[in-house]
This record gives sequence, structure tokens and C-alpha cells, in this order.
Amino acid sequence: MESAPANPTAGETGASARIARFAHATRYGDIPERVLELGKAHILDALGLSLAGAASPAGRIAREYVAGLGCTAGAASVLGSALRTAPRFAAFANGVAIHAHDYDDTNPQHRPERNGGVHASGAVIAAALAAAEPAGRSGREVAEAFHVGVEVACRLNHAVATRHYDGGFHATGTINVFGTAMAVGKLIGLDPERLRVALGLAASQSSGVRENFGTMTKPFHSGHAAECGTVAAELAGRGFTAATHALEAPRGFFAAAAGGFDPAPIAGLGNPWAFVDPGMWIKPHPCGALTHPAMGLVGELARTHGIEPEAVRRVRVSTNDKIANILLHNRPRTWLEAKFSMPFCVAIILVRGRAGLAEFTDEVVNAPEVRRMIDRVEYLPYSRIEPGYTNTTTFVEIALTDGRTVSGRVDYPKGSPHDPMSFEEVAGKFRDCADYARWPKERTEGAIAAIRRLDALADIREMTALLSD
Repeated sequence: MESAPANPTAGETGASARIARFAHATRYGDIPERVLELGKAHILDALGLSLAGAASPAGRIAREYVAGLGCTAGAASVLGSALRTAPRFAAFANGVAIHAHDYDDTNPQHRPERNGGVHASGAVIAAALAAAEPAGRSGREVAEAFHVGVEVACRLNHAVATRHYDGGFHATGTINVFGTAMAVGKLIGLDPERLRVALGLAASQSSGVRENFGTMTKPFHSGHAAECGTVAAELAGRGFTAATHALEAPRGFFAAAAGGFDPAPIAGLGNPWAFVDPGMWIKPHPCGALTHPAMGLVGELARTHGIEPEAVRRVRVSTNDKIANILLHNRPRTWLEAKFSMPFCVAIILVRGRAGLAEFTDEVVNAPEVRRMIDRVEYLPYSRIEPGYTNTTTFVEIALTDGRTVSGRVDYPKGSPHDPMSFEEVAGKFRDCADYARWPKERTEGAIAAIRRLDALADIREMTALLSD
């Protein structure tokens, strides 16, 4: 069911109360071992990206902005730097950095007719670490809060009516604020009533529109959600008041931002966990996840058939129309636009055979051989979703100059639960990100080892010290 009417009298059975009870009651031992192990890989992924993102223009500007506020007496680290600040500002800067390259994980929608995944891990771990570090909380406590926050963000994104994303809202900004508020609220010990107040405060800070894709404001959404969730939890803890049914009320978040919601995903929090169903994708390329099925398929076709760039006459890519509505930049001119450009992402695989951090620069995007290949790529939606399609089913057809045509279909990308990246593969990605940031190798290896044994860390500062100067 979708677009359920708001119920102002829901009280203890409403969405806000269910989320608050889940966040308060869940303990580390309640989280399945498989989920905890998956979580380590996703935390590793996000924290590697915090280093690469700190070296990005958006990460640098965010860090300079925080430093300029003069709030440098705090104990929360801005990762990849020597800056220490108050938790809200560390959460902001780290949230921006983790999402700066659009390389962080994605939780997809749970039904094929829906689109609009959420990048939950980055915002939640940014907020959780900022709250945990000053108090020297344990790795288990950080993992517990991380999983609660990610679960809440993902299930809310599955619940919110499709008008929310289709109309232009960006879930990584609008939905993550609730997950970060629950993660921080758990770490600072809020009771269920105070957690509901934090949700109410978060509802009035929820923001982010998709028109900003291809600019620095997209990673701002993640940082803003991390900061606002932190503020919501901290104010709630100090006695601030807010509506305690601000999600489901007639003038609440669901009604205002989407026109309704499906209660089922909220009722099913942690049963199963979103890390298991529908699972979380870790990205092998620093661009929009919805380009990844095509990129993997094009690479496979090129290798299988020995396709050289000069042999390509035309490429046709088809996805559903919702994906086409998200990938806004068919003829990008900047590296940020290129991250949301199916033609560029396909072209760079054909021209260079790879698509890593080094390929997403303005110079590469505007290189003559890349522009020529982009002009050969036609991207259009297919007419209807057939039985058996997923929400990322993608078709590719490559016409060659010798008259041959090669084609294929892919339903899931590398990094999805159907073709997952192992902890060791994610560690390789972490090393690439650290190298990009010129982070010392000894500290890089130390951080990987610390995250691998996260549940054994008595003080999370053992890990954050390896990720900051």
C-alpha cells in the first residue's frame, strides 16, 4: 500500500513511535552477524571516501568554512585533516567529503517500479563518529548506532510515496536526516520520547532537491543531513520541544513532502535488515549508481569482442524512464556533470577501459577523443517495464564500423548483492582513495585493520586517529 492517509491520533502505534522504539530498543547483540560484517565493509568504504573527499574541491571548501567559524575547540575530527571542531560541524564536513565524489554506497528501492535510492552510510557514519569520538565510545557502540541509523533511513526511503523523489527531492538529504538523528540520539542516550522529539526536529530540517545533481550541492545534502540530525538529537536531549508524530501527521513530513507513505517498511524495521533485503550496493566507479549496470556491461562486451574505440560507430543504452530522469547530463562539460551522464560513463569505459577517480576531471571530460565517443552514445528509456525487469535493468547495443552489432542485458551491477564486493575488494578501493589523498600508507593499513576489528575497539579514537592529522 502507498499514500496511506496521515493519522493524527496514531499515538504509540504511529510511524514516529515505531521508529523511536526501534532505535531505543535495538542493541548490538540484536543485529545479525551477517549484517554486522556487511556493515564493516560499508564503514570501510565510507571512511576511505572521507579521505578522497577531503582532497576534493567540495571537501576543501567545507573544511575551510568550518575552520572559519572559529569553532576549533571541539574534540570531533574532520577526517583527512588536523581540524577538530564541535560534533555538528565535523558531521557536516565529513558528510560532504564522503559524498563528494559520488562514490559512496547506495540502498536501492525495494520494488522495481520505484526509483530513488539513498546514500545512507556516509551521512550516518559521519554523524555517529562525530558524536562518539569526543566521548571515546567503543567500536560496538558506533556500529550499533550506525546500523540503527542506516536502517531507519533506508526503510523511510522505501516508505515515502513516490511523489517525493519523482517530484525532485533528493533522499540523501531529505531522508538521511532522520537516520542521523536516530544514530546520534542512540549514542547520547535519548529515551523513546526524546527520540520522537528528535524526529520532529529533523522533519523541519529535511531538505535537498535533485536539480543540484552535478554540482557541489549534491554532497552538501549528505553533510547537511549529518549536521541537522546531530542538531536534532542534541536539542532534543536538552529539552527542546517538537511534535512527536511529525512524520505521519496531516501536516507532517509524509503529507507535505510526498502526499503519503506506505507503513509496511516502517513496521518491518530490522525484519529483515536493509543490508540484507534489498541489500546495499558498493560502487566500483565514482559516479551515479544507476550508470553502473551499463558501464559493467559495456566493459564486458568490449573485452569479450575485442572492441577498440575507433571501431565503435554507435552505442545505444536503454533504461527505464525514471533513471533517465535522474541522469540529467547527456552532454556534460564538467566532472561533476559527468557523474550523472550515461553517455560519458559509457564513453569513458570504451575510450580508457576504466572509470576511477582519475577519469572524472574536467580535462578528461573535455578531451577530444572522449567528446567524440560521447557523441556516438544514444541514451533513451525503453517503452515499458516487462515482467522480470529490476529497477536497474539496462540494455546496451554497440554498432561497429565493420557492420557487426553486439548487445546485452544486465539487471544488477557489480557491487550489488547479486555481485558483491568483498571486504578485501573494498579495502583495495580504500587504498585507492587514500593514495588519491596522498595519505600515509602505514596509517592507511592501520585504519583498514582497525575497521576490520571494529567490534573489539574499546575507544573509537584508536581508529579516528589514523584518519586525521
